[in-house]
Amino acid sequence: MQGSVGQTAGIVHRGIAPTVVLVLLAAVGGMVAAAPVDEGAYAQQQQQQDGAHLEFYTNSKVYAPDHKLQVYGIGLPEETLIVRLFAPDGSIAKFDQVTTNPDGSFNYDLLIWPQPSSSFSYGTYAVEAISTAQNGASRIIDVRFTSTSELVDVPVERYVNTLVFAPETAAINQPFRVFVQTTSDGLLIGNDPSDLLESTHVHLPSGAYVPLSESFETLHQGLYFVEYVPTEEGTHIFHVVAFNRGTTSHGSAATNVLSQDLGGISEQIISLNRILDETSEELDVLKSEIEGFDSTLDQASSKIDESTGTISTSVAFISEASSQLNSLLFPIIASIGIIVALQIAILARRR
Repeated sequence: MQGSVGQTAGIVHRGIAPTVVLVLLAAVGGMVAAAPVDEGAYAQQQQQQDGAHLEFYTNSKVYAPDHKLQVYGIGLPEETLIVRLFAPDGSIAKFDQVTTNPDGSFNYDLLIWPQPSSSFSYGTYAVEAISTAQNGASRIIDVRFTSTSELVDVPVERYVNTLVFAPETAAINQPFRVFVQTTSDGLLIGNDPSDLLESTHVHLPSGAYVPLSESFETLHQGLYFVEYVPTEEGTHIFHVVAFNRGTTSHGSAATNVLSQDLGGISEQIISLNRILDETSEELDVLKSEIEGFDSTLDQASSKIDESTGTISTSVAFISEASSQLNSLLFPIIASIGIIVALQIAILARRR
């Protein structure tokens, strides 16, 4: 089927009669519609918009490196069409202008797919044709750039992934930030967060919810944040809804709001640790002083022991001296007693 389309393109360039070209294009369109997806090239025609006469096709639906992306169709005679190729992240990967033939037909080789790189990564691309003579009427076709061109193995689908980053805990009436990342095929997508995240909201512990779409700010394409101030204690659930090119993606995160955040608790713990360190230092000083007191007590005890020994020796000496004194006094006392007795006897005789 891809060969048929290429032959048709060659006929158009050689200037075959307009009627023949139209018949051939219609036949090609019919063959593509009737053929199975995995047996030939794919051509997609979008619905007419606002009565505009613009038919737009691609020679395939899935492309691999070195394959040719060919666009063709019918517009107004000799009008200028703008053909754009959008990367998965929404940026313009290719931009060209095509002028239709006098019969309104056109066939144009937009590009040959290069090897995958950061500029042309695998993913779902969008090809758009815009008419400059029909009030900006446009047609868009999604195509897939991948390592194989087999349509049966590679469905053309657009996936949008939404990641939400929110703190696990926070403090009431203290602001914190919630970050959102939106990607498609691994590339960041989106521009205006008010359109991309228009249904985003937060569920409050009380059961109410607050819209957040108008509060987001852009860090980078596909990276957004909102600064949120909780007014209720409990679990706050942030529900982010991303909508891009007809595809919706959801992401959520929960934050437990406390009366005090971990920062305040951490400061209290640090203060308590400081007090404990000071107490430990005082205890060390007291311990050193007690150790000095123990040595003083040991010295005093040894001195008391020495004094007790000295006293014991003195008592022994006194006891010995007392016994010696008694041995000396007994004869004297006996002599005195004898003398007194003699005097009494003498006095008794005189009377």
